[in-house]
Amino acid sequence: MWIYEKKLQYPVRVSTCNPMLAKFLVEQYGGADGELSAALRYLNQRYTIPDKVIGLLTDIGTEEFAHLEMIATMVYKLTKDATPEQLIAAGLGPHYANNDKALMYTNAEGVPWTASYIQAKGDPIADIYEDIAAEEKARATYQWIINMSDDPDLNDGLRFLREREIVHSQRFREAAQILIDERGKKKIF
Repeated sequence: MWIYEKKLQYPVRVSTCNPMLAKFLVEQYGGADGELSAALRYLNQRYTIPDKVIGLLTDIGTEEFAHLEMIATMVYKLTKDATPEQLIAAGLGPHYANNDKALMYTNAEGVPWTASYIQAKGDPIADIYEDIAAEEKARATYQWIINMSDDPDLNDGLRFLREREIVHSQRFREAAQILIDERGKKKIF
């Protein structure tokens, strides 16, 4: 059963209108290693994973949706007061022409999200290692966006998200060890 609290997982603040940062941040909204891809990957993989780690994939997968909500809020706040000229200068002219300021699942280059971003091999160890890699790629992307940002308020939220990626990676590493140990005991997969 779902219980949705009508608040963000972590407060989202931005100091100024900054469509360029919004464009970069869209990578974490609809990119290959972004929050949507992660949520769908983990919630899909849980159907072919041993019982010992199903809960982990469910927990992290649903948390990724909370992160998606934070990214959407950040992008909205970074662009809500932007003029069409500012959006064009930031490279968001084509997006604005098609969608105004509505968020679309694309990466930072405007390429639409695709289900091919979701990896699920059906081998639990292969899938968990894919998940570790995905979390590390997301962590790196958050760090690179922080490096380009001069907005201390936005960076606070981005640092929170980056740290959650590190925790997820660590939890997946623990799950990998559980699966490896289990595989050694039984030939179950």
